[in-house]
Amino acid sequence: MRCGYFDEHRCRSCELMGVPYADQLADLDRHLHEALPSVPVGAWSPPAFGPESHFRNKAKLVVGGRRGAPTLGILDPAGHGVDLRECGLYEPGLHAALPHLADFIAETGLTPYDVPSRTGELKHLLVTHSPDDELMVRFVLRSTGQLAKLERALPELYARLPQTRVVTVNLLPEHRAATEGPEERVLSQDAELPMRLPELTLYLGPQAFFQTNTTVATMLYRQAQQWVSTLRPKVVWDLFCGVGGFGLHVAAASQPAVLRGIEISPAAVAAARHAAAALDLPGTRCVFEAADAEQELRSGATGLLIVNPPRRGIGALAERIEQSAVPHVLYSSCNAASLARDLSAMPSLQPVAARAFAMFPQTRHHEVLVLLRRSG
Repeated sequence: MRCGYFDEHRCRSCELMGVPYADQLADLDRHLHEALPSVPVGAWSPPAFGPESHFRNKAKLVVGGRRGAPTLGILDPAGHGVDLRECGLYEPGLHAALPHLADFIAETGLTPYDVPSRTGELKHLLVTHSPDDELMVRFVLRSTGQLAKLERALPELYARLPQTRVVTVNLLPEHRAATEGPEERVLSQDAELPMRLPELTLYLGPQAFFQTNTTVATMLYRQAQQWVSTLRPKVVWDLFCGVGGFGLHVAAASQPAVLRGIEISPAAVAAARHAAAALDLPGTRCVFEAADAEQELRSGATGLLIVNPPRRGIGALAERIEQSAVPHVLYSSCNAASLARDLSAMPSLQPVAARAFAMFPQTRHHEVLVLLRRSG
């Protein structure tokens, strides 16, 4: 893949831009083998990968420029906007929507936030694209000062982009390096974006996490199903379950008696319950709870344990898993360093299968899935 923004040094975020994709995959595989020495060589499957371009289902764009002439992209070292709306990483439907959103912002008169002077209102534009070509559009504002203006302009947004399903305003009043704040106001009738995958439909709220690469995420869930289908667990624990992606895919394939998902976000838990109800798993009782996943593994727990933690890993939970009776753990990680540390804290659980997933082509970021089995 080649990128004019990269060649012109306007954006250097894709550190591997220009490196042949086959070489990127080989380097990813080699890096994970070296970073995870406890995984036997024979346990590794070849890396899973999708297209090297037009794969991102989400755009996180800094809004710069001036009123009537916004930029959508990043900031330069001086804090001024660099427009990247033609980035080749976005899915075609997302790519096609960005010029319309830029025009909408310009014609509505929303004032971009100027970082050097700390003036203006619109800080970021966050857009998610679904497999059904629907959009969730989130405007990150400094205050509610331009909220009424945005609400009045919604008919124009729907006219430009009728595929828009969810529209929200996120409030980030502080001047800090953050993409969004904690407060979200839903302006549309729908508050969730359906993500229809081959096996089931997940529902994304405004602040829900979903893998940025839908094609490879589908491969990730299918691999989890294949490994677990031979285990036939009666109970599945899904810690850090988010909107239920791993647990529901595994339950659809193995039909356990109980699926128990734990996630700290109440909104994500509500979305997981929605997906479970829509999936209708006969014979499986699905229980999703809003709680701290690192504290909720109960003594005497058995069956299959799924963990999909943030980059920091599972921390003290590793010791609790080591001391538990759980016979199998399915661990999905985006950080080989924290994964290696967690594996070393669970010596009685041995890796029996592992695979890299090229979720982020053109970068060194990665996703890796490991199946562990208790020895002895």
